[in-house]
Amino acid sequence: MSTLEPATGRSNAAALTFPSRIRPAAGAKPGLSPGGRDARLDMFRGLALVMIFINHVPGTVYENYTSRNFGFSDAAEAFVFMSGLAAGLAYCNHFRSGFSWAGVARVWARVRQLYLVHLAMTVLTLAVFAAGALWFGAPKMLVTNNVMALFQQPLGVMIGIPAMTHQLGYLNILPLYIVLLLLTPALLWAGLRRPLWVLAGSVLVWAAAGQFRLNFPSYPAPGGWFLGPLSWQILFVIGLLSGAAMKVGQSFVPFNKVLFGSAVVFLVGVLLWARIPALGEAGRAGLGVLSGAGLPFYVTWFDKTYLALPRLLHALALFYVFAALPGVRRFAGSPCAAPLRLLGQQGLAVFATGTVISMVLQTIKTEHMPDPLLDGAMLLLGLGVQLLLAWGLVQMRRGGKPWPLPGHDHPLSAGVPGRSPLPPI
Repeated sequence: MSTLEPATGRSNAAALTFPSRIRPAAGAKPGLSPGGRDARLDMFRGLALVMIFINHVPGTVYENYTSRNFGFSDAAEAFVFMSGLAAGLAYCNHFRSGFSWAGVARVWARVRQLYLVHLAMTVLTLAVFAAGALWFGAPKMLVTNNVMALFQQPLGVMIGIPAMTHQLGYLNILPLYIVLLLLTPALLWAGLRRPLWVLAGSVLVWAAAGQFRLNFPSYPAPGGWFLGPLSWQILFVIGLLSGAAMKVGQSFVPFNKVLFGSAVVFLVGVLLWARIPALGEAGRAGLGVLSGAGLPFYVTWFDKTYLALPRLLHALALFYVFAALPGVRRFAGSPCAAPLRLLGQQGLAVFATGTVISMVLQTIKTEHMPDPLLDGAMLLLGLGVQLLLAWGLVQMRRGGKPWPLPGHDHPLSAGVPGRSPLPPI
C-alpha cells in the first residue's frame, strides 16, 4: 500500500535509515510501471470507503464490526493517509526537477473539483433532511448533524457553508483534504529535496496544534473544525512522502524487523485493550496516571480533532504492518478483492455518493431500532449502488477495452503523457 517496505528485498539490519532525498537512484527501476497501479492501495481505499459508509449510518447492528471497534483509529485516518499517498504518486514528478506552476495548476484543479463536490454533498444532505422532515415525519434530522444552526443563524450559515467554516456532521473530511491539497505543491517541492526536514516540521506542527489547541475556526458556531488540519496534516505528509518515494522505487520507511515486531505487538495489545473491558479500564487508568503527571491530553487520550498520539500510533502501525506483509499484495490482486479495488479506483465519486446515501439511511433509521435484516438490506443496497456506479464509470472510461490484470498497465491512464496512474481520492 505504501513505501513502508523496500523496493527490492527486505533488510535484516537493526538500523533504520530514511532517505535524505527522494530521487531515482542510478539505474533504479520505477516503483510502478507507466500507467500501473498498486492493487493494495486500491483495495485499502475501497475498504476504507466501505467502513466510512457503514460508520456514517449510526444505529445499525453492523457498525459494531467496523475497524474502529478493534483499535484506537478508524477509517478516517486511513482515508487521509491514503489520500496523501495517492497525491504523492500522482503529482511528485511535476516537482522533481524544480517548482512547477503547471504542477500547481494540476493539483489545484483537483482542489476545485473537491470543493464543488463538497458543496454539492452539503446541499443534497440538507435536501434529504428537509424531505425527511416534510414528507416522512422525521423532524429529528433538522436538529442533528449541525443542521439546527441553519434556523438559528441562517445568514451566518449561508456564509459558513461556502467558506467551509460550517460543516454538517459526517461531511468533515473533504474540507480537510482540500486544505491539505492546497499545500501539496509546496510540501512536495520541499519533501523531494529535504524529506526529513518536512517530516520534522510536520511533527512540530502536530505537537504545537495539540499543545496550544490550534485549529481552524468554525463560523457561525463557536469552536473549530472537527478534523483539525494542523493536527491531521501529519498523516497526509507521511503518506505524501511515502508516495513520492514509491514512485521511484524507494521506501520512505524501510522494513525493519525490530520496528515490524514492535508494531505487531502494539497492534495486538491495542486489540486486546479494545475487546477486553478489564484491560481497557486498566489502560485508561494508566493513561489517567500519565495525565495526572502532567503529560498533555493529545498524548494521553484519544481526541480525534487533534489526532491524539494513541490514534496516530495505531494508524501508523497498521499501515506499516499491512504494507510489509507479502500475503496482502497477493490478496489485493486476487479476484476476491476485485470489488474493493473497483471502489477504490473511483474513490471520489464513490465517497460522495455513499455519503448522500448514508444521509438517506440515517433519516430512515431515526424511526427504527437496530435490526439485522433491515440494517443489512439497507447497507447492502447502498454498497451495491456505489459498486454499480464505480463499475459504470470504469466502463465509460475503458471504451470497450479488456480489463487489465492487477499490476499491469491500466487503460485509464496508459499512454497518456503526464497522466498519473493513481489519481488521488
